Amino acid sequence: MSTTADLVTLLKQELKTARMTYADLAVALGMAESSVKRMLTKGDMPLSRIDAICRALKMDFAELARRVADAQPLLAQLTEAQEKAVVADKKLMLAAICVLSQWTLEQITGSYRLSEAECIGYLVQLDRIGIIELKPLNRYRLKLAKTFRWRAHGPVMDYFRENALLDYFSGGFDGAGEGLLLVHGAISRSLAPSFMERMQRVAQDFAQQHQADQKLANKDREGYTLLLAMRGWEFEAFAALRR
Repeated sequence: MSTTADLVTLLKQELKTARMTYADLAVALGMAESSVKRMLTKGDMPLSRIDAICRALKMDFAELARRVADAQPLLAQLTEAQEKAVVADKKLMLAAICVLSQWTLEQITGSYRLSEAECIGYLVQLDRIGIIELKPLNRYRLKLAKTFRWRAHGPVMDYFRENALLDYFSGGFDGAGEGLLLVHGAISRSLAPSFMERMQRVAQDFAQQHQADQKLANKDREGYTLLLAMRGWEFEAFAALRR
């Protein structure tokens, strides 16, 4: 979450942009210039004081808070506790997957047996967990980076290994736009990271295309799950035959 220090840092930037000196601000606040300098240098003050500085700058405090929130770094990974909270409730996990796909409240309730009140409740939980920032009119901002990944051995990946992996691979992969490639080979260890980088670029291209196609009508889009994997591995039945 945004801290008071973040708000103060942005206020200093706004003072510089407005060309308002500490002396000017001191007059507006009815304080000594030395007290203003000390207050802003320390970066610790009550919200009422921050609100007063906003008024001096003719700024809206809500807008300031929004800008600070938007400037917060996006998460590349959740904590173990955050992932546990997601998998604790199947409907909450469904809502999490939907927001990762940037679905609206209307799209979620129109596709799944969730009432509007239920769905809003799950969005509130995802906000508390830290996956989204819930905004007015039940809109939200995703707080996850484009490079976001579930923890390799975390609660979410463990859940999908146990409950969804066989279901995923049981498909024929023979529909339009579908395919399953299984390639085995021995290559230089030094080249393996470059293949991983290419796979990551494919995943990023897929994610960016997903974002770009949000403007299309639902009838013109199809939900796909892209699975990219590469690891040093030998089928257990083959490994048992090794000398």
